[in-house]
Amino acid sequence: MSRRGSSKTPGPTRRPTKPPAVGTRAFNRRRQASKKQTVRKQARRKRSVPTPTLHLRETLRRIPRAALLCALIACLNAACWSIITPPFQVPDEPAHFAYTQQLAQNERLPTAGESYSTEEELVLQGLHQEAVQWHPEVHTISSASEQHKLQADLAEHLPRDDGQGAGVAASQPPLYYLLETIPYGLGSAGTLLDQLELMRLLSALMAAVTAFFVFLFVRETLPSTPWAWTVGGLCVALAPLLGFMSGAVNPDAMLASVSAATFYCLARGFRRGLTRNLAIALGAVSAIGFLTKLNFIGLAPGVVLGLIVLSLRARRTYGRTAFGYLALALAIAVSPVFLYLLVNLASGHPGLGIVSGTFESWHTGSVFREISHIWQFYLPRLPGMANDFPGISTTRQIWFDRGVGLYGWLDTSFPVWVDNVALVAAGLIALLYIRSLVVVRAVLRERLVELVVYLVMTIGLLVLIGASSYLNVANEGSGGWAHPRYLLPLLPLLAAVLALAARGAGRRWGPAVGALLVVLFLAHDIFSQLQVIARFYG
Repeated sequence: MSRRGSSKTPGPTRRPTKPPAVGTRAFNRRRQASKKQTVRKQARRKRSVPTPTLHLRETLRRIPRAALLCALIACLNAACWSIITPPFQVPDEPAHFAYTQQLAQNERLPTAGESYSTEEELVLQGLHQEAVQWHPEVHTISSASEQHKLQADLAEHLPRDDGQGAGVAASQPPLYYLLETIPYGLGSAGTLLDQLELMRLLSALMAAVTAFFVFLFVRETLPSTPWAWTVGGLCVALAPLLGFMSGAVNPDAMLASVSAATFYCLARGFRRGLTRNLAIALGAVSAIGFLTKLNFIGLAPGVVLGLIVLSLRARRTYGRTAFGYLALALAIAVSPVFLYLLVNLASGHPGLGIVSGTFESWHTGSVFREISHIWQFYLPRLPGMANDFPGISTTRQIWFDRGVGLYGWLDTSFPVWVDNVALVAAGLIALLYIRSLVVVRAVLRERLVELVVYLVMTIGLLVLIGASSYLNVANEGSGGWAHPRYLLPLLPLLAAVLALAARGAGRRWGPAVGALLVVLFLAHDIFSQLQVIARFYG
């Protein structure tokens, strides 16, 4: 029979079955691989669970290196100032040191009298502090005999706990001085001058905090120009006035850092919205500011306005919960104020210290005269105003010239020609700044409310300083309270102005102008230090 005629049809093709033993081994291998993969997934999940250490590492990684560099430069700059400036040749440093010493030794707040400890009084005499301050022709001690006598006095271990008063510093809140008791205690085995230098170095660390938050503030306000962030941060880090005050025992160093943090929190809120954590941060830094120095009260109205605006904007996202954030921030911020008020009233002192005098003057009917004084404190006199500063241009001779350089016990300054050159440089910077504002005028209109908040903070601080000047004219003269160091809380705004000025040069020349500004501030800082060295050691 032929194949073609075959009736058999082929059946379905079957795959050969594997031996049972072989199939069992393959199944076991697949099962073991699956178990290993499951274990790996579980391990990855455990590693991905956020822990405090992991969260801190991630936060540190997100910090720009340029911000850390600005902070380091500011700290080193202030440390240099702490070395070249003779002990107690910074405004009110003897009083601030006495405040810290009495807190550490007696565990109580000092009185307003200038009753320093025996040790401090003897050191001041050995340094010829009163003969040197306010007399530029008198240098600090330099002879071998003077040095030997001072060392002998320091080695006597005189009483440190018999002081009772801290002079002008006694009216200030205690937080800065409480922090200064830490380096004071660390240096207790050494001499008073060892303790003083350690305390100055703590202020230098506060300068680092100031430059760090200034950098972050400029980053939030100018997010589209990364190179400008470094320009603003470095200029502030190298600012000689910040280095001078942060190289001394003075609460202005801490006030500058707290104010910079406040400006940054507000700028972050305007750019990214108000959250619960940001509200807590704003309340906390405000509370720290109130506990640092009374001048922070001048910034408070602007901070409150900023919180109200941010909470109204956050209502679109969080509803009524946003007003809970507002209440939480305000409660945290004002809690130290009420505590300070109660302590002062219980002890028979004015409720808000020297700030209370401002409100008392308004009740005596001198409000218009006080407004006139505050206006002339910063701006040219208007027709009809009594001349409170005869023969003085406050804008130029006090605020600008003293801002260029006034060191030591406010007795060390540059020659007049340096002030004139600085005025030209400031004019060029102002022109570039105005040009930048014209270019970004559309963005300014969108951020008008934010600018108003910063303006209110500025005006509030200026009014507080001017009112303090008005109340102290009889004791300190018309220019006693006119020193640019009181404007250190506004350093973030200065950094933003400088960054905008550099950007005003255009995309091509902007980075070069920014680098020139940094070099200019570096030169200003170096020559300021040389001026101090020549004054005290020349």
